[in-house]
Amino acid sequence: MGEELEAREAVRDAYEAHYRRLVAALYALTGDHAEAQDLVQEAYARALARPRQFLDVADPEAWLRTVAMNLARTRWRRRRLFDTLVRSGRVARPVESVPGVDPNRVALVAALQQLSQATRETIVLHHLADMSVHEVADALGVPVGTVKARLSRGRAMLAALLSDTDADIRADSQGPRRRPTALPQRDVQEVRDAP
Repeated sequence: MGEELEAREAVRDAYEAHYRRLVAALYALTGDHAEAQDLVQEAYARALARPRQFLDVADPEAWLRTVAMNLARTRWRRRRLFDTLVRSGRVARPVESVPGVDPNRVALVAALQQLSQATRETIVLHHLADMSVHEVADALGVPVGTVKARLSRGRAMLAALLSDTDADIRADSQGPRRRPTALPQRDVQEVRDAP
């Protein structure tokens, strides 16, 4: 019984240490804060379902992120099927609600959503989850060169998308636009300076 209690305490500690960063990464990946919270909570629920196995995990944050990203991929496939049903007229799309958040953050998330899933995952893991290129390669199961190529392409695409959004916001507000707060300032500059 003591090992079970120790395992549950390990999950609780991982929750306190990693929950916010995981939600931020999944939010950037999915574009939906509530869904990001749900995905991360489901990852923790799976850890609690088998707490003794969770004790054997070398990197709890990486394990939880992988579980949450796999859940996101599954939901994405289901959503794609749902969209096909909506386009065929068999199902009506429900009305979406957007919570009030910083317009810069909304612009960044919208720009991320226009990237391919693989590029978006790479950008999110590297810039928002603060993982090194090698860690991203390991997490995604791709070569380091692939990660570097995705980062380069992703930064270039984000630079174009965010500069378009920047012009739109300036035209609307007639004032300077603050940089998105979801990426550190140095990363925003990298995105803007990308070839």
